[in-house]
This record gives sequence, structure tokens and C-alpha cells, in this order.
Amino acid sequence: MYRPAFTVCAAIALIACNGDGNAQTDNKPATGESDALTIVDTVPFVAEEMGRFDEPWAMTFLPGGMLLVTEKGGTLRFIDNPGTPGARLGTVTGVPAVDYGGQGGLGDIVAHPDFAENSLLYFSYVEAGEDDTHGAAVARARLDCGEAGACALQNVETIWRQTPKVTGRGHFGHRIAFSPDGHLFISSGERQKFDPAQDLANNLGSIVRLNDDGSVPAGNPFAERGGVTAQIWSYGHRNPLGIAFAPDGRLWTIEMGPAGGDELNLVRRGGNYGYPIVSNGDHYDGRDIPDHDSRPEFIAPALWWTPVISPGDFIFYTGTLFPRWRGNVLAAGLSSKALIRVAIDGDTATEAERFDMGERIREVEQGPDGAIWLLEDQKNRGGSGGRLLRLAPRR
Repeated sequence: MYRPAFTVCAAIALIACNGDGNAQTDNKPATGESDALTIVDTVPFVAEEMGRFDEPWAMTFLPGGMLLVTEKGGTLRFIDNPGTPGARLGTVTGVPAVDYGGQGGLGDIVAHPDFAENSLLYFSYVEAGEDDTHGAAVARARLDCGEAGACALQNVETIWRQTPKVTGRGHFGHRIAFSPDGHLFISSGERQKFDPAQDLANNLGSIVRLNDDGSVPAGNPFAERGGVTAQIWSYGHRNPLGIAFAPDGRLWTIEMGPAGGDELNLVRRGGNYGYPIVSNGDHYDGRDIPDHDSRPEFIAPALWWTPVISPGDFIFYTGTLFPRWRGNVLAAGLSSKALIRVAIDGDTATEAERFDMGERIREVEQGPDGAIWLLEDQKNRGGSGGRLLRLAPRR
């Protein structure tokens, strides 16, 4: 479903909340009608609906202006020149079959750093195994858009898999980012199995670092052990649903905690982040998990939230349209239905502002001109689709 819009449409009341580093309640009701947008004066942006998609999960801008959007059910969509009257919507063919269900399906998508020369895309998805098992995978392919405007993935090659595949359909993670030096980083959730996050014999509950062809770099902290252990860059993670490099080149993740304790983490080579031994949240059945400060040998989060924000993704903002936000984290909130701004000062992170978007936000991305683009999660919107929104400064 695609409904282009080139003027500010009515939709949600967007209200800025005072952020002081502590989370606000994450159960605020929507403050307006679902099909109309009223921007209050305290918000520094206006939002424009640019289309609707079926369970959108991720997006990326390509050199030349094309926007790609993944739909969880297994469809890859493109918009040529989004935000212009000539914007054209289409479907990219050649996506492999995905194992759709629960939290699984078609996931993240990023372009190779040299995409302008090699046309390579990297995308994550969930694939089925034997005996009702499931696991995330990452593939690369060449994007071929012909003269007639049709686009297809060519030479699809799976270069990484979660090992082992396990039962259940949750906590895949499977976010992707390229480092400034060209290495491929992938977040791998612990698949709701807890203990694998502390077991270096598998790659669940970890951040992995690979070369762009899926091979293991010699500089990985456990490279000498071989096998999947050699892939691991850090471990003790629960469900990292955002992974991004700061302007200074350091890697950060944003992760869903259990009942409380969502985390923003500065990722260190070989670091152990403690899950499930420690967490600033508790088990869903009420059982206590010791806090990070009880076990200083584990790396504590730079920022944590209770009540949770349920992060979907995040970016470091580097554009010029919102100069006050340069170098800050902008995080997508699901249960919090919010866009959350976090100020970064060295190793310290502090929530600075929270904007109530009225709907679950799955993904945030920066456009080529510095505008901020959001994908709504479709969970609470029935059959109307998840909206693609463009945020630009108020004039």
C-alpha cells in the first residue's frame, strides 16, 4: 500500500516531553486521530506522510536518491526520488523466501560503502531449519534496476547465519551496520534462550564482525578459536535491535531489556554485557535479575530505561537541518510510541527529549538532505499499513 503525500497531512498530535535521562511512562495514549496531523508549537519539526507499507521493518537511502523499504512478510519495496511529485513506487524482485512469523521475517537492509561502484546490498531475514527451528541470516546481492524501471536482486549469496537454529520466533536482532573501515557488523539476539548469550560456542546474544564477504577478520578478539566463536566481537547481549557507528567511529547498540532495563550500550571489543546474569530489568514472571552494579566485571549500559521504551532502531544524527541534534542519538520507540533524543558526551548518554508520535515507531533514518524519516510499526494500525513519515524543521 502506498499513499504519496506532498503536503503536511493531519495525523498525530506530536508533543515534546521533558527528558532528564530517566524514562517517562511508556503507556501514553495516542493524543489525536489516526488519520490527521496536528503539530503543537513545542515540537521543532513538521511531519509529512510519504506512504504506507505492509509491516515495514527497515529502510535505507541509496546514492542517487532511491529509498528501499523492507516489509516483514518478505517484500522489498523501492521509492524513486521520495518526497517529490514524480516519486515512483515499485517492488524489488529476487528476495529469497523468508520464514515469516512472530518477530521473524525480512529484516534490515544496508548498502555496501562502495555501493555507487558495486551496487551491493546487504539484508537480513529469518530462515527455517529442521524440526520447527528458525534463525536469522544475512545475504548480499547486486541491485539491478533496468531501463524500464524494474529492479531485481542478482547473485544473492547468504554470507552469515545464526548458529544454531533454535525453536521459537523471537529475539532475532539481525540489524546490520558497516564500520568506517568497511567491516560488517551484525547484531544477533539470544533467541529468548537466555544462556546462549554467555556461551561463546554459538553466535547468539552477540555482536559479530565480518569482512564484507562474510569471512572472519584476523583482528576479532576470539579469532584464534575458529568456528562461529571467531565471528564474535562482543557478547552477553539480549535483543539488540539497533546498531550504529557514532561520528567518532565508535560502535553503539540499543537493546530491549526484559521487564525493564532497555539499554543503550557502547560496544567494546571482546566485551561481556552480562545478560542473563545481570540486567537492570527483571524476568517477566517477576523473578529478580541482579543489576549491573552488582557485578562490575560485566560492562554496564551507558543509559537504561525503566519503564521501557521498547527500542526499534536508532541513528546518530549528522545532518544540518537540525543543528542542535548533531552527534545525538535518535531512537525509535515501539511501546513508548516515541522518537527519543539522547545526548552523547564521551562515554555518557543522557535522554534529552522525547516526542510522542502517537504510534509505535519501528525505524528511524536520516535522509540525504538531513531530514529525519520514520517507519511506523503496523501492529496497532490494523490493515491501514505502517506510515512512512518525513520530519523537517518547523519554519
